[in-house]
Amino acid sequence: MTSTTPLRSEARTTALTLDERITGALVGAAVGDALGGPVEGRSPEQIVARHGGRISGIVGPWDGDDWRTARPIAPYHKGDGHVTDDTLMTHALVRVYGAVRDHLDAYAVAGHLVPELISTPRWIPELEADALPLQRIFLAEKWIVARLHYGHVDPREAGSGNIVNCGAAMYMAPVGLVNAAHPQAAYAEALDVAGAHQSSYGREAAGVFAAAVAAACIPDATPATVVDTCLSLAKDGTRSAIEAVCEVAVRHRDFDSALTPLRTAVAPFDTVGPDYRAPSLGARRPSRLHSIEELPIALGMLLVADGDYGHTVLGSVNYGRDCDSIATMSGAIAGALHGEQAICATWVKTVAEASRLDLHAPARALADVAREVYVRDTARRRAHESAFATLVGTP
Repeated sequence: MTSTTPLRSEARTTALTLDERITGALVGAAVGDALGGPVEGRSPEQIVARHGGRISGIVGPWDGDDWRTARPIAPYHKGDGHVTDDTLMTHALVRVYGAVRDHLDAYAVAGHLVPELISTPRWIPELEADALPLQRIFLAEKWIVARLHYGHVDPREAGSGNIVNCGAAMYMAPVGLVNAAHPQAAYAEALDVAGAHQSSYGREAAGVFAAAVAAACIPDATPATVVDTCLSLAKDGTRSAIEAVCEVAVRHRDFDSALTPLRTAVAPFDTVGPDYRAPSLGARRPSRLHSIEELPIALGMLLVADGDYGHTVLGSVNYGRDCDSIATMSGAIAGALHGEQAICATWVKTVAEASRLDLHAPARALADVAREVYVRDTARRRAHESAFATLVGTP
């Protein structure tokens, strides 16, 4: 373990600017991703046995120097501050916003995100090489390319048939940030974008996560108001899972005591089952009764830590299972609530240097887009107001 657990922050929220919240969310997501990557797929007990206690900072690969061959299907250098596909996809979506400079939909995925994945080599930290992002993203994300580029499927329907997991939700923070302080709009836009990638509760989670990030940007937002917003929008099993997990989370003030109760709370809604490496027969199939595990747990950890970035993310990491995505989501929300000032500066520096990424450039680019989109939205609203006033005879 390379750093000690940071003290709970006393970060301000009300006075944060749009730029600070966008930076906090995107940097916070990347740092959470890098922290969780090396212990992904493990249980809390396995993490303790491997690392001699709970994770409190950036650690090396689970399999040490054998990381290239230990898991042939995923020969990735997870650890040492390397971000994973969660961050690669998030930054790719930021670039799509930079190209479109307006709200996105499923057609933007086909027209812009797919070319991002298959046309331009980029530095891939886990491969330690320049490569196409397609060569790093996992099978559920390769689906986007297969369906849209090769299959020419209607983008609005392309997500149907894919495994139902957190693949779409994990990179939806930019949608919430472009719709900062307007969670209803973020929810609707993310559902449209995610339709090209996912269906069922995987798509629903993408909408709710984007809404959570947007809600975290509202002045005076708190973890409780973020969760309330999610519950007001979430449907079916996703809503039930969030409610069940968060009812348990508010009884805990420390993630160590919350790890088992939170897993117990989400288990009835999780299709993967107790052995994360050996999913059940019904795993990741469409359902109105189930939910992905990652988003409810991320929101639960946010409540347990009262929004403190370090404790929120470390709780997510030490939960294990799909903890890089859990920490990506919880890190984005906590980062949007409190800004980069709440994130351990050593973590930020280490992740940026190890991953060879400018973690701040995507935030600057997205903040510019968010402002442009707001101006466009305002003009569209004014045009609608004028037209509607004419229709109803308002002078």
